[in-house]
Amino acid sequence: MEASGQRRFGAGRQPATRVDPGRGLVVALDFASASHLRAIALLIVCGALFFLPGFFNIPPVDRDEARFAQATKQMVETSDYVDIRYQDEVRYKKPVGIYWLQAAAVETASALGLPNAQVRIWLYRIPSLIGAIGAVLMTYWAALAFVSRRGAVLAALMMCSSILLGVEARLAKTDAMLLLTTTAAMGALARIYLGWQRGDDPPRPGWTEPAIFWTAIAGGILLKGPLILMLVLLCISALVILDRSGGWLWRLRPLWGAMWTLALVLPWFIAILLRSGENFFAESLGGDLLSKVASPQESHGAPPGYYFLLFWLTFWPGAVIAGLVIAPVWRARREPAAQFLLAFVVPAWIVFELVITKLPHYVLPLYPAIAILIVGVVEQQVLTRKAWMMPGLSWWFFAPVVFAVLGIVGSIILIRQLELVAWPFAAAAAIFGLIAWWMYDDRRAERSLLNAFAASFFISLTIYGIVLPGLRPLFPSVELARALRSVECEKPRAAAAGYHEPSLVFMAGTSTLLTDASGAADFLAQGSCRFALIESRHERQFAQRAERTGLRYAVVTRFEGYNFSQGRSIAMTIFRSEGTQ
Repeated sequence: MEASGQRRFGAGRQPATRVDPGRGLVVALDFASASHLRAIALLIVCGALFFLPGFFNIPPVDRDEARFAQATKQMVETSDYVDIRYQDEVRYKKPVGIYWLQAAAVETASALGLPNAQVRIWLYRIPSLIGAIGAVLMTYWAALAFVSRRGAVLAALMMCSSILLGVEARLAKTDAMLLLTTTAAMGALARIYLGWQRGDDPPRPGWTEPAIFWTAIAGGILLKGPLILMLVLLCISALVILDRSGGWLWRLRPLWGAMWTLALVLPWFIAILLRSGENFFAESLGGDLLSKVASPQESHGAPPGYYFLLFWLTFWPGAVIAGLVIAPVWRARREPAAQFLLAFVVPAWIVFELVITKLPHYVLPLYPAIAILIVGVVEQQVLTRKAWMMPGLSWWFFAPVVFAVLGIVGSIILIRQLELVAWPFAAAAAIFGLIAWWMYDDRRAERSLLNAFAASFFISLTIYGIVLPGLRPLFPSVELARALRSVECEKPRAAAAGYHEPSLVFMAGTSTLLTDASGAADFLAQGSCRFALIESRHERQFAQRAERTGLRYAVVTRFEGYNFSQGRSIAMTIFRSEGTQ
């Protein structure tokens, strides 16, 4: 609806005055909502508080994060910022955008004198952190076209506290930064569409929204190819069909915008075309994008309905109240504001559900629109009051309990420790979740949400800040690389058999050979300062090959861990050559 001074989707908040649990959070929201500067400052601080626990000390996570980081690392090592490779293999599934951003972070840290910058995974995560905080700010900006400033802050906090964005902010891959671009494009498109719906007819349409829109499109293409185009075109198509008019599209300045987008994206696409011929487009479009539509890739297939079920976990704590807004949103579906948000969410969600390959983060770009829809209903205080839906609010309390119990039990099983430091934070999460559930009514939904956000913060401290960094068996590559660095050898080289995770290549070096047991034995016989990393199931074959070739070897160390990617325990032995007979 109107940007200011008119009826909005979600207008009419009635401030609460009772003094009860959570009042301090409401006072903080009151303070932040008094001006844009305060709101932005609060959101930046909250982004840091939510996303930094564990950011620096969670080791590289297999497999996607480690692959992205290793490809960037090779760019830095070779100073080749056009081609994308993982060891000797081309990696043409995604465009170059995220690799450039990660490389800039690593190169900057190296220039500032940070030692061993190339193997510090948190440097590769900086673009994701910036993207996540930027997406929170873009959610605030986009929401201002639909709800009050207070509601916009609430929608941004809902994104900030969501489980899925918390995960993506800590992983060195594309999705947090992609969310920033898609949310910026959505906010610009919404302003243009709602201005047309209001009948605004400026003598000269402005350039600000078109510039943001087309720059975001270019950024999204460089990050993840045509996905952002799909989201935008589905939204536009739905709106044109519903309104039976597309006259507002001229306000996007499509000719100049398309030229600007091409100017930003074509240089690299031309460079990679000259370097690889048609290989990049064949692999990225045919081998990656289209194949995901027709068949499950890497065992990630799931039936329709997968994202709907996963939503109640990945968008927690905001998802708890999502069911209560369905009926009000449906009643408002033909109002321009609700119509736009639904047009952005529904067609794309259907497409994602129909695509065979499914990963939780695919629907992340749709979550800001859902957050704004929820806040719009919360501000109007028209949430559903049906008694049979109220028990679902208990998920605000039970989710922190489940997360905390799983984390602590995992620590007991894997490292035989109670992680007592995590218990107070887990208890705080459960208490805030209980307050959110206990104090809920349709007139105090805002306060319940704020307490639920606090619960999410303490869960992030518990899981990301304390539990995960201590689960050393989940990260075998770290222990293997540490053992290699501890030997008296100038430049150790390694070959691995039975354990081929990308994190090992990232931690142990690009030259790490991923082979079988016989290949590892032959590698070990080729010179000094070489090591064979053999998984227990392959030790017999390794020993047989060593005996046939006369290789003498000694055990450096043994390590037991858990291969999270394959879902099984592993036992690794590092061998060193003692020459040949």
